[in-house]
Amino acid sequence: MRFDRDSATAAAKHDLAGRLKIGESDVSVSSISEKDFPDMSLGAPENGEMSAQMISTGWEIKLGANGKTYEYRADKYQLRLKGFEGGNHLIKG
Repeated sequence: MRFDRDSATAAAKHDLAGRLKIGESDVSVSSISEKDFPDMSLGAPENGEMSAQMISTGWEIKLGANGKTYEYRADKYQLRLKGFEGGNHLIKG
């Protein structure tokens, strides 16, 4: 699957709602911005993951739910959740 800004945001909302066991309508989009990430893991590698050190352009997607903010990172090939419960997670890629 290739992502664009809208499909990455929709997938992030779906993932977060599932993780928090809430409805997608309870997840709000705080911000979406274009960003250059330092590597192919979008600066959010999973534990022990190695990635190529090439600039990757994508989107930083910040979502809000239950009074907290959650950060997803995406490019056209992958979606990642950064810093959730102490770790990074590859959602699709």
